[in-house]
Amino acid sequence: MKRRGDFIWASVLIIISTFLILPQTNKIYTYLNSIHPFILAFLKFSILATMGELLALRIISARWVKTKGVFTKAIVWGIVGITVVFMFMLFPLGIVGLVNKGVLYGGTGFGRTLLIGIYTSIVLNFAFAPVFMSVHRISDTFIDMRVGGLKPKIGEVIEKIDWPAFIKFVMGKTIPFFWIPVHTITFILPENYRVLFAAYLSIALGIILAYAKKKAVNSARNSCRELDHYSKKGQ
Repeated sequence: MKRRGDFIWASVLIIISTFLILPQTNKIYTYLNSIHPFILAFLKFSILATMGELLALRIISARWVKTKGVFTKAIVWGIVGITVVFMFMLFPLGIVGLVNKGVLYGGTGFGRTLLIGIYTSIVLNFAFAPVFMSVHRISDTFIDMRVGGLKPKIGEVIEKIDWPAFIKFVMGKTIPFFWIPVHTITFILPENYRVLFAAYLSIALGIILAYAKKKAVNSARNSCRELDHYSKKGQ
């Protein structure tokens, strides 16, 4: 089962990669992306980010896990993709505007390209990423509770999330040490290749968020075991 799942996952990724990389099919992708960027973003993120999330659970559990609500989560990922592509359009334009006005030092040549990439990545990741990741965690937790037979209110969903662990790992580690560097590379690339690069980053995004969620769950379980151990010891 594990090997078959690995083969299927890798085959899907190879097929998608081949379509995006081969010059003949890349032209089709580039054209469709230029006229329907949000539709393509929905499809890319719903497929690739979901693949990343499933892979994260495969790595953590050492087996492929049949997750409930995966279709609903894929739709949420698609909406995330639309939002991300919109922000990828918005933030570079804003940073370039500030550089042109002299608010930010721009430099010349490749230095200008590099600085704009760094500025854009930093602002994007500190202004947008925390809100986006928090909302996604809330929606993901809500879906898990719903498929588990509950009908939670928003307050119950928020209380269920291990926010200290989420902030410490997702925001405190992945943003400065992973997302800012890779998004700097993203915004250095020519505009036509940014969305393509972002499509593959969505796999990493799915892995990171799924791993953080699983880590928080394991941390909560360990805490409960410790409390149970000390309570029994006290008795």
